Amino acid sequence: MRFVVAALSFCFVVTPPATCFADNPIVQTNYTTDPAPMVHNGRVYVYTGHDEDTLVNNFFTMNEWRVYSTADMVNWTDHGSPLRYNNFSWAKGDAWAGQCIPRNGKFYYYVPMTQKNGGMAIGVAVSSGPTGPFTDAIGRPLVSTGTGDIDPTVFIDDDEQAYLYWGNPNLWYVKLNRDMTSYSGNPVQVSLTTAGFGTRKDTSRATSYEEGPWFYKRGGRYYMVFAANGIPELISYATSTSPTGPWTFRGVIMPTQGASFTNHAGVVDFAGNSYFVYHNGALPGGGGYHRSVSVERFTYNADGAFPTINMTSAGAPGVGNLNPYVTTEAETIAWESGVETEPCSEGGMDVTAIDNGDYIKVKGVNFGTGAVSFEARVASASSGGSIELRLDTQNGTRVGTCAVQRTGGSQTWTTTSCAVTGATGLHDLYLKFTGGSGALFNFNSWRFTPRDPLPDAGVADASDTGAMDAGVSDASSGGASSGGASGSAGTGQPPASGGTAAGSSGAPGSGGGSLGSAGRGGSASGSGPNAAPSADESGCACRSGSRRGDRELPLVTFFFASLLVGRASRRRRQERARRAHAAEVR
Repeated sequence: MRFVVAALSFCFVVTPPATCFADNPIVQTNYTTDPAPMVHNGRVYVYTGHDEDTLVNNFFTMNEWRVYSTADMVNWTDHGSPLRYNNFSWAKGDAWAGQCIPRNGKFYYYVPMTQKNGGMAIGVAVSSGPTGPFTDAIGRPLVSTGTGDIDPTVFIDDDEQAYLYWGNPNLWYVKLNRDMTSYSGNPVQVSLTTAGFGTRKDTSRATSYEEGPWFYKRGGRYYMVFAANGIPELISYATSTSPTGPWTFRGVIMPTQGASFTNHAGVVDFAGNSYFVYHNGALPGGGGYHRSVSVERFTYNADGAFPTINMTSAGAPGVGNLNPYVTTEAETIAWESGVETEPCSEGGMDVTAIDNGDYIKVKGVNFGTGAVSFEARVASASSGGSIELRLDTQNGTRVGTCAVQRTGGSQTWTTTSCAVTGATGLHDLYLKFTGGSGALFNFNSWRFTPRDPLPDAGVADASDTGAMDAGVSDASSGGASSGGASGSAGTGQPPASGGTAAGSSGAPGSGGGSLGSAGRGGSASGSGPNAAPSADESGCACRSGSRRGDRELPLVTFFFASLLVGRASRRRRQERARRAHAAEVR
């Protein structure tokens, strides 16, 4: 999927102190759907479905699952596809909503698919790490009742008993064994009552329960979040004092909003905050079959109840800042215009389909006392181009220009570098690509060199998931968070004036040495530039021209333009978005 996306979100400035917000949707290079967040080793991983650009039979066309991660909730790293439906010998299609959870030193991914002999069933795949690759754990479906076996959600209770819930129109559960690939007894069908799951708006069924359950525990209370009320869907929830009910309906969390007739939610706690992850149809060409994942931060009421959560384009506030002095993956993106991602011959993913005028935005970059040089891992089968390093907006202050020469192949990698002047303090970084016509080059990773030496503790080892400032913790209590995988984020921030760096090195990965062996990961976030920048006290570079205070803005305002775009060719979508962006800047 290639299109240029006009910015749909703003960086809020709240005084005091100012806060920089992420951009929704969090991924712009693909249509993503059915999010399942998981916390592990100081990062949030979001597992998603993938709505293909081209529909088959004008219906959900989904062949694989994807995974993205972040250490700061604004910059997201694309880890590609860890699993496809054809990794299961018994499946013939429909890679719909799943959920991943760690246990026994492994990661278990529960996913629904259509069987070759007909009907949906839930399979289980296993991996040694959170980003895969996953393989079919048992060579057959884990569970199949013949009645809408989709949307599995998995949770391990305090007594180490694991539960798997799923279903549409019915809600089922089994108690998983410790091996996570088998279960005891028979599937149990939950009694759906209006007291437990609310009254439906129409007469097709008695209760509002539709699909997409998300099961977790917080403060001694069990939560069942679910898509409700039929088409178009909203998100509601029920609670219980027992993992198997009875359930009490608690109300609506997210009303029907956005440009998608479905919604699917996950809830997670991270770094002392609670996050609500969902999908909508916000990207150009988006809708019910082309959805996109977004994130909102929220606070539970004192009694544990959910507040009403509206879709916004602003997204969640950032946590920490990005350290530019360790290797950051090019596919760590807050916002982008025009580019795509692909598997890289050096491992992980790289950024491709780079044309003249495209850009990647990375939010909240802390240059400290200053950078003196920049290096990038690049490959070009054409005449190459340049990477312009700009601060705070697409056409902001240029602090360096890095030339990219032809390397002889799109996966023939080399390191290019350039001098940098004027990059100090906190800024959003725009990596703007310039050159001739057509695809210019591919981009794997980047890193700045600091003016002043950094303490070893801050940047001793760049992990395989990038490096972020101190202040990001693996907060797994109080929500649907789970332990995680290999490769925690390196922490430690570059010293600001009069300060010193603090933090600890990341987990083993490709090191912080030369870019020849780039570490996979990092994260970035962004939106289109249209206002003057300012650096706030929280350490996130914001655009002071886009002030909204704390006010949440329903997405209906922002999505109206997207609804006009429709499903056109990639180039037509791109041109329309370019015009929209130009009008916005003017």
